[in-house]
Amino acid sequence: MEIKQYVVDAFTDKVFKGNPAAVCILSEWIPDMLMQNIAKENNLSETAFTVKRENIYELRWFTPGGEIDLCGHATLGTAYVLFRFIEKDSGSISFQTKSGQLIVKKVNDLYEMDMPAYPLTEVPVTDEMELAIGFRPSEAWLGRDLVCVMADEQQVLQAMPNEERLKELDGLLLQLTAKGTTYDCVTRSFAPKLNVLEDPVCGSGHCHVIPLWANKIKKRELIAFQASKRSGVLYCRIENDRVILAGKAILYSKAEIYVP
Repeated sequence: MEIKQYVVDAFTDKVFKGNPAAVCILSEWIPDMLMQNIAKENNLSETAFTVKRENIYELRWFTPGGEIDLCGHATLGTAYVLFRFIEKDSGSISFQTKSGQLIVKKVNDLYEMDMPAYPLTEVPVTDEMELAIGFRPSEAWLGRDLVCVMADEQQVLQAMPNEERLKELDGLLLQLTAKGTTYDCVTRSFAPKLNVLEDPVCGSGHCHVIPLWANKIKKRELIAFQASKRSGVLYCRIENDRVILAGKAILYSKAEIYVP
């Protein structure tokens, strides 16, 4: 079996920046175990698989450690591939996913994604959080992920979390975030439970942190910075219970993969 696979750097316009996602274009679904093995072989934070059904694309995302319910950067990467190579005359693409329907629009040089906001519940800050992160959070919130609000962006930048201690905390991922100086907010994302220590740019993480910061700083439109080594910029706004995430993307590679 031969599968077309693209690698796209998302939330950036420069190769080797942003978050790389592998995108596999399928004519029909292949077994879950095969998709999981492809994701492990790629060893990127996300490999996306998509199949067209009439006017909508079914979309699934796999990390090296398992399937995930929502992924922003791989959705952006998939939309980029479809707009560039398959749906060249389309202005929007609809995806059916585990998190419902996601619509991506091409707006000038940005790809704008309509995504669900995760509801957050404030939880107590614990000594375990401080031991795992290396700094004590000022606040902690729990949705799908654990969101730890830090005193300032330097703590986000300087944090060197303990991978094993992170696995003991609540939440699927850990989102470290603080109010920014140049940007509205600064965030780093850690996913050792999914065999990804640090996710370079996390779209679903911003479906947690953007509603939080929008409420804190009383703004509907925010520019967010992901402070990983690769870094990335997300242009965000709140619309009711949805988060609109926009970013740029660039193609790194296209290839055929050969699987049994």
